[in-house]
Amino acid sequence: MAGFKAAFIIEAIKLLKKKKIIAAAILSIFAVVIGQIAVTAIKHGLGLRVAGSTEFPFLVLSIFSYTILPLFATFVAIDMFSGEFSSNTMKITLTRPVSRFGVFSAKVLNLALFICSNLVFVMILSLLAGFLFNMSSVSLLGFVRVVLSYMATFFPVFVFSLLVVLLSNLLRGGLAVFFLAIIAFIAFNFLDIVFSSYSSFFITSMFDWYTLWISESINVYKILRQVLIMLGCGIMLFTAGYYLFDRKDI
Repeated sequence: MAGFKAAFIIEAIKLLKKKKIIAAAILSIFAVVIGQIAVTAIKHGLGLRVAGSTEFPFLVLSIFSYTILPLFATFVAIDMFSGEFSSNTMKITLTRPVSRFGVFSAKVLNLALFICSNLVFVMILSLLAGFLFNMSSVSLLGFVRVVLSYMATFFPVFVFSLLVVLLSNLLRGGLAVFFLAIIAFIAFNFLDIVFSSYSSFFITSMFDWYTLWISESINVYKILRQVLIMLGCGIMLFTAGYYLFDRKDI
């Protein structure tokens, strides 16, 4: 346990030093600012109320969950595995007194922490922007719905990032992994349109999964089914990724 804790801390420090973290934060701020400017311009220019204080975070999330978040989660996953294999720094990582499973788990847990932190960061920014420009529409129920939505978005994005982890351990080149991840993302969205009745099996179709949690009539059966699908996919991708990582020659 001590070895895993040390590995987790070291991976967290390496993650914090990556420039992609700063880039993700800057783009997240721009997304919120531009979104609020657009909402305010429509409100004052056309007299239309697009989003209230607790509705604006949903507007941001609907775009953020399909663009910046999965993109930078992909970058981080590639850096953690393909990047270290390509630069031969993985040898140093594996010389520490911790098992390969401990190293792999520490990396995946830090990837999950990055996704979670990015969601919390954007949620706080969008809530502050919404409250600042639409103070009259603040409500406790709306705040709870926002928090629940951002929490729910974590799971499908994390499962997709596990697919990138698998690809990163299957291929050594980070560029090849990135293009395969993009192709997989596009393919899942295309298949979601063509085979809409099977959309639950295409993980990217669940990036807006949060809408099931905040609808007026909650479909418990559909939510439970998708939870089990994501859990099954996550377990399989994690297991397959670790199997390839464990057998990889350094």
